[in-house]
Amino acid sequence: MDSPGTLHHVIIRGIEKKPIVKDDTDRADFVDRMGKLAPESKSPIYAWALMTNHAHILMRSGPKGLPGFMRRLLTGYASAFNRRHRRHGHLFQNRYKSIICDEESYFMELVRYIHLNPLRAHLVKDLASLDKYRWCGHAGLMGAKAKMHPWQPIDDVLSWFGKSEGAARRAYRNFMKEGIPMGRRPELVGGGLVRSQGGWSQVMSMRKRKVRELSDERILGPGDFVERIIEDAERSFQRSFRNNLSVNDLETLILKSCKKSGIHINELRSGGRRQKVSGVRSRLAVDLVRHHGISLAETARHLGVSTPAIWNLLMRKGDES
Repeated sequence: MDSPGTLHHVIIRGIEKKPIVKDDTDRADFVDRMGKLAPESKSPIYAWALMTNHAHILMRSGPKGLPGFMRRLLTGYASAFNRRHRRHGHLFQNRYKSIICDEESYFMELVRYIHLNPLRAHLVKDLASLDKYRWCGHAGLMGAKAKMHPWQPIDDVLSWFGKSEGAARRAYRNFMKEGIPMGRRPELVGGGLVRSQGGWSQVMSMRKRKVRELSDERILGPGDFVERIIEDAERSFQRSFRNNLSVNDLETLILKSCKKSGIHINELRSGGRRQKVSGVRSRLAVDLVRHHGISLAETARHLGVSTPAIWNLLMRKGDES
């Protein structure tokens, strides 16, 4: 679902809600790595906040895409963190979450949401303290840390708030101040329509009734934006892979996979959630769509789940790659 130039809200969380930074040495290491990777990979970072057990980044993916950037950032940092603190094992929970964002509708809101994180979490006491806080992109926009973080595209962000630097900075700070009473903004982390409509079944029912709204937990934007992203992604899958399976071949492939894993095809198609069944379904979804060019809808029919379920399986696998 990623392509060069896509705007992402990336959320990184520590495993089991544990800290991803323990001191300023860790914080400096994380920010330095992020700052070196951004220009190197041509992936501009517009807003960021490094918290204790998580981090937020608003960025545009570069020519090589988001997964490579995140892999280099998180793998390198986790290895250094483990060495420094003499620990072993995973540092991050599920690698990271990426939400594709409709820039026109949400850019300014996301900059504010991300940069107010330290204030909401009481890491700073007020907006004046946030103006100088080292571990958040807000200070750079206020001019305090511009030399420390020269990789931040300050002008690109301020241009959303005004034509001259001074006026834009004042408008931006007022915008931040107005956002403080809003508190936490769950609608800005994706999947709002799914939650408000009671799940995918209701959303798909709306589509059948020609109520043109759609949502996905990894996309933030109005229904037509979400639908366009999903349709573009499916067309990309179809362009990349030619369907070389007949119906009989497809059935044979599914049966062989079930037999090899010791499960019955009826359990697979009845929506069984046993771990072994879910694993087979996940592997088959990736194989059928990405390797054989089977459509999401047809794959869903053969695996006994909904089209959105197949979509979510593919997106999770994409993050793991």
